[in-house]
Amino acid sequence: MSSPVARERLERYSLTGPENQAAVDAGLAGGAWFRSAVPRKRMKELMRRSDYPAVRDTIIWLGLILAFGGLGSALWIVWHSWWAVPFFLAYGVLYGSTADSRWHESGHGTAFKSRWIAESLYELSSFMIMRDPTTWRWSHTRHHTDTLVVGRDPEIAVMRPARLAKLLANYFGLVDVPVAFSLMFRHAAGRLTADEADYVPESERPRVYRTARVHLAVYAVAIGLAIGLGSWLPVVLIGGPRIYGGFMLQVYGFTQHAGMGENVLDHRLNTRTVKMCRLNRFLYWNMNYHVEHHMFPMVPYYRLPELHEEIKHDCAPVYPSLWAAYKEIVPAVLRQLRDQEYYVRRELLPGAAPFNEPTPLNDGRARPLPAATAA
Repeated sequence: MSSPVARERLERYSLTGPENQAAVDAGLAGGAWFRSAVPRKRMKELMRRSDYPAVRDTIIWLGLILAFGGLGSALWIVWHSWWAVPFFLAYGVLYGSTADSRWHESGHGTAFKSRWIAESLYELSSFMIMRDPTTWRWSHTRHHTDTLVVGRDPEIAVMRPARLAKLLANYFGLVDVPVAFSLMFRHAAGRLTADEADYVPESERPRVYRTARVHLAVYAVAIGLAIGLGSWLPVVLIGGPRIYGGFMLQVYGFTQHAGMGENVLDHRLNTRTVKMCRLNRFLYWNMNYHVEHHMFPMVPYYRLPELHEEIKHDCAPVYPSLWAAYKEIVPAVLRQLRDQEYYVRRELLPGAAPFNEPTPLNDGRARPLPAATAA
């Protein structure tokens, strides 16, 4: 039986609970978000798409996956060598973690000029990280429309109070993978969850059901091969990376919004931009520029560094590293276990455009005040 705290949290963040209507009544659902002023001509330049950068990066990414997977398999099959493990680990991270950013960017449709390439990568990466491409496309649309709006955003990963056991277990996919298979079986049977039914249009639902059946068939073949060959290798290569290689997905993902302000229509207050090295930026496809991405989601990932230069004067200071971000995230999440009204309050740079500061109410929600006179 769940605890009172767990039941309260489930009700509060449910898309079918009272918080959904409360967000609508407060004007938070589909609200008017703050955007920094960028000259129209410059914004058109930043939004221009090209196949070349993303095709190049995708070829490198897929090439690395094939190379590490092939070398690991050869070392294991031919020589039964434990030297296969580092190669499988690299394969697992590229497959089970970095497919997330490819899913994300191809889902936005901004990475490529050619739509068929974007859709192909979206379908592939959705399979790799065990997400239904249709439900998650609509889920992510809602996430952008109502970012961290309680009762509306289906992608709030770190709630108040956080489910620490789940967050830690998910470094190894121990929650997300069983949930993913549960959803696949549900979808294959022609059903959605109540939350999914809140944002997936009726016309899109047959596609969800078909995709689930295809994905389950692929996993059934992989498991059948593993049994028939008497080897774990087929599962290590297909599906398994979501368990043993998914930890970097969490490392990157928690930097986006964990511990930040809820129910405030300003991405500078509920989202982080974190400086990362070139390798991490390649693996994460520049999603470390997350304030920029949320403020202007139609800008391709390879133009986000330029967008950052255009709006950085209008934002809070950038986190200089992953370590700096986590020095804030971990204490904030731990404090929210006992104080659910606590959140990270970002201070904008001098001269930045004013913002709406969230203020906690007696019911635990945070709602925006009228714009401040100065930042």
